[in-house]
Amino acid sequence: MSRALGGPGGEAPGPERSSGCHSRPHDLDDFESEAGTVGGAEAQVIPLHGPGREKPEAGRDVREEAARADAPVVAFPGADRETPEPLSDAARSVLGFLRDRLTGDYTVDEFGFDAELTDALFLPPLRALYKKWFRVDTFGVENLPASGGALLVSNHSGTIPLDSLMTAVAVHDETGGRHLRGLGADLVFQLPLVGSFARKSGQTLACHADAERLLRKGELVGVWPEGFKGVGKPFSSRYKLQRFGRGGFVSAALRAGVPIIPVSVIGAEEIYPKLGDIKLLARMLGLPYFPVTPFFPHFGLLGAIPLPTKWSIEFGEPIPTDEYGPEAVEDPMLVFQLTDQVRESIQQTLYRRLSQRKSVFRG
Repeated sequence: MSRALGGPGGEAPGPERSSGCHSRPHDLDDFESEAGTVGGAEAQVIPLHGPGREKPEAGRDVREEAARADAPVVAFPGADRETPEPLSDAARSVLGFLRDRLTGDYTVDEFGFDAELTDALFLPPLRALYKKWFRVDTFGVENLPASGGALLVSNHSGTIPLDSLMTAVAVHDETGGRHLRGLGADLVFQLPLVGSFARKSGQTLACHADAERLLRKGELVGVWPEGFKGVGKPFSSRYKLQRFGRGGFVSAALRAGVPIIPVSVIGAEEIYPKLGDIKLLARMLGLPYFPVTPFFPHFGLLGAIPLPTKWSIEFGEPIPTDEYGPEAVEDPMLVFQLTDQVRESIQQTLYRRLSQRKSVFRG
């Protein structure tokens, strides 16, 4: 029998190969010949560094990397969905706030003021009202101190005291985050929910002791000496300041040695034009007045929507008190003089701003 799968020539097997392939085990020559042919065809040996597979020359890998860097990047379909977008500052702020609420890792001062809650929950809706509805313009913001205590004294109006809230937003945004610590009447803290919100947002009872403690701590304190007589005055008396009381706010500023900043608000008088007062309902509800406006109570809750008047808030030049000393509070004439000076400054600013205003709704 002839040799299967031939030798060096690698001839194809003859017919007898098919009948004798199981007659003896494969020897070394069999493996060599099978490696040379596959299914009757000759196998080709491709050298490691043959044509087209040459070893890259020096520096070629650097050029290839540069070429790849310049090549345009084509995103696969759906790639945008697979890569999560980074969280915005607002989202991180909300998550941080929720984490602090759940873990109890937040601070409340001795007056019940929660600064983090105020910034995250109370100020955003008030700021929307401030910017979009009343479109408030501010003047004299350079008179607001960047640090240290000061007493802000403002006129009061509007039937519902939104002017105090808008002034708080203006102070916060114009000073880079300082909060206005308002002094409120007893009724504010007796109302359900309202009193709790007032405490948490930095308001406290209008008393000498609390006012002086806040001023000595370097806080900006707001006071509205007209009280309910100012905020609830009829529309016919708009922009006419009511009596400022006995000058208690001046005494607090003198004891603390902080400046007094007059604040004049234009636009709040027209948001709820008060035409009348239902005194019986006011007594039944324990309110200082029950207002009747062109829209309330005739249109129910819709009548409680404030009119979108154009506002302006002006912070006047500070009136210093540190030159008098704490003992000056015992001088009633000085207290009266400073009280009248603050009141006159606010009244004159109101008249000036009103003379420049062309429209209630456009400014």
